[in-house]
Amino acid sequence: MGCKQLGTRQYVDTTTINIGMFQKLLSLAACWLALALADVSHLNSDASAAILSNQFDIGPDGSYTWSFDTSNGISEKEQGQLKNAGSDNEEEVVKGSASWTAPNGEKIVLEYEADANGYRAQGSHIPTPPPIPEEIARALKHLKDNPPPAAPAH
Repeated sequence: MGCKQLGTRQYVDTTTINIGMFQKLLSLAACWLALALADVSHLNSDASAAILSNQFDIGPDGSYTWSFDTSNGISEKEQGQLKNAGSDNEEEVVKGSASWTAPNGEKIVLEYEADANGYRAQGSHIPTPPPIPEEIARALKHLKDNPPPAAPAH
C-alpha cells in the first residue's frame, strides 16, 4: 500500500490495494475451481458400504457359524467347534474364508484353518518362497546326514 502526496495533502493509493486483493481472490477462486473439478472417481467408498447379510449362530455344544456380505463385495464366513470337549486333548477348530476386491481390481479369496497345529492360510495372493536351489538342498541334506561332532565339555 502506497501513500502519495499531492501538494500539501497525502492520500492512499487504493490501486495497489485493489490489485493485491484481486490477486488473492483470484488465487482463492482458482483453488476452489481445482477442488471442484478434481477427479475423485478413483476413491473407494468402503466407509459407506451397506451390510447386505449378517448371520451368527451358536450351537448348544458351543459350535458356531457366522457370515456377512457387504455392498462393496466383501464377504466373510467362519465356523468353529470344540473337539474332544472335557478331555485332556480338547482343541478348538476354526475354518473360514474371506473375499474382497483389491485396489488393483483383483478378486482376493483367502481360506484359513486354525487348530492344534496352528493357523494356516491359503490364497493366490499370498507370496510363496522360491524353490531351494539344488546345491543348497544337497548341502542341507549332507549336514543333516553328517552332523558336526559335539563340542567337548569343559
